[in-house]
Amino acid sequence: MTVDEVVQVVDGSVLTDTRISEDHAVVHGFSSDLMSDVLTVTADHVLLITGLSNAQTVRTAMMSDIHVVLIGRNKRITDEMKTLAEQNHVVLIGTAYSLFRASAELYNAGLKPIF
Repeated sequence: MTVDEVVQVVDGSVLTDTRISEDHAVVHGFSSDLMSDVLTVTADHVLLITGLSNAQTVRTAMMSDIHVVLIGRNKRITDEMKTLAEQNHVVLIGTAYSLFRASAELYNAGLKPIF
């Protein structure tokens, strides 16, 4: 699933000026607000779905080789988070959907769960 498809499914918007490449295509989704759980993810091409909107979310995504992060619940990102994401080629997407609804919509659109 491309970034544009994710945005369309969750009625969202891209929050960063990150240049989108084929590396940003996602196959699996993982929803969590516990960054320690995110660190256990070993799959490739993962979309992280979270409600946490701070720089630690981007740092955790980078450590887990996750290039696309969906921020739910209409949370606003900080300037630090945006800058860090752009410097490290991480795409941040925002949506007003809850994590539950975003996960369900993406699953129904073909995004696979990790477990």
